[in-house]
Amino acid sequence: MSHEKNHLPPPLDLSGWRMLPTLLMFVGGFLSFVGVLINPREFGFSWLLAFVFYLSIALGALFLVIVHHLTDAGWSVGIRRFNEHLASLLRWPLTVLFVPIVLLAPKIYHWLNIDPATDNTVAAKLPVFTYSGFIIASAILFAIWWFLTSRLSSLSLQQDKTGAAELTRKMRFHSGWGIVAFALTLSGAAVLWVKALEHEWYSAMYGVYFFGSSTWITLATVYCIAVVLRRQRILSSVLQPNYFYFIGVMFFAFTLFQAYIEFAQYFVVWNANMPTETFWYLIRENGNWFALSMILIFGHFFVPFFLLLPVKAKTTFKVIIPVCLWAWLMHAADLAFNILPAAHHDGYPLKWIWLPLGCLMFMGGFLAKIFLNKFNANPPYPQRDPRLLEAMGVSANVVYDLGETSPGGAK
Repeated sequence: MSHEKNHLPPPLDLSGWRMLPTLLMFVGGFLSFVGVLINPREFGFSWLLAFVFYLSIALGALFLVIVHHLTDAGWSVGIRRFNEHLASLLRWPLTVLFVPIVLLAPKIYHWLNIDPATDNTVAAKLPVFTYSGFIIASAILFAIWWFLTSRLSSLSLQQDKTGAAELTRKMRFHSGWGIVAFALTLSGAAVLWVKALEHEWYSAMYGVYFFGSSTWITLATVYCIAVVLRRQRILSSVLQPNYFYFIGVMFFAFTLFQAYIEFAQYFVVWNANMPTETFWYLIRENGNWFALSMILIFGHFFVPFFLLLPVKAKTTFKVIIPVCLWAWLMHAADLAFNILPAAHHDGYPLKWIWLPLGCLMFMGGFLAKIFLNKFNANPPYPQRDPRLLEAMGVSANVVYDLGETSPGGAK
């Protein structure tokens, strides 16, 4: 293990990057403020796009934490703590960022301006499809995420101090009901906040699509964070080189899974050929939306698929880090393809491109500062996880060599 550390490249000089979150907040906040003054409706859609982008990363991180506890894996010990911090963004940070969406909801969701007595598609969704129903349903989603992430984070930090087995069992218990709650709330958020932009459209696969996209982009984010933290010798003791292969394999798997779900949704809708479903895709054939759909087909699937296909690529940082950064761009483009056509049926006016970029910059800087503060305030990885020695690559034989008695009585 020490031999491997000696072969790590020298740590990166990150001093010049410390002000980046503040700079992003300043520039993005200025652009967002100008946008809300010029066109509140356009700002609302741009803000929603940025919000869902970072929401998907936080939800994907929560999923990885839950899976870690349910599977009792050793390789994921090293990434567990910063995934807990990413998931904790589902508490007050994203709740605060959701407030503008609540305030601008009548400008974003046109069904709020429709009389249910004149539209059966709205009447069938009452009482959720009311302003108060929208707020209450959203509050329930945040409350469940708040409770689940709070319990997992709190128990994890307590485990650092005592290492009590009871804490491990409690985290597995909360992960047990949490995986069900996660599936329901993620699907609910995807339907209520994104699919409902065009409330006449029906898709039983939309929740699964959003799950695949969220986990895909989170794995790309986790890979990049893990590479930096290992190179800085912060997680080098708990992140063995082969662990990056595991993350890369999952990233590759969700590249396939997300593409399959998106194609399956398209195939089912187009094969059924029902006007209440096909109109969603017909709108996205207008103007530059068609060009974006072609970019997504190749950029969201084929490019990462072929680059990640070789075995060595999954642990070759010069290959996979650019793919992870490319995934961020494709994920933002995919969300734009899902959200923005509701406001611009004939194509997106590129004169507004600065507004979603500004919202993404502001939220990114804001959430990055909170994440870094949480990471710096706590141990970088679980100190007494039952699988910690396994994560470090320490076998039972090493323990015996330290003078402890083996089960057979030998020294």
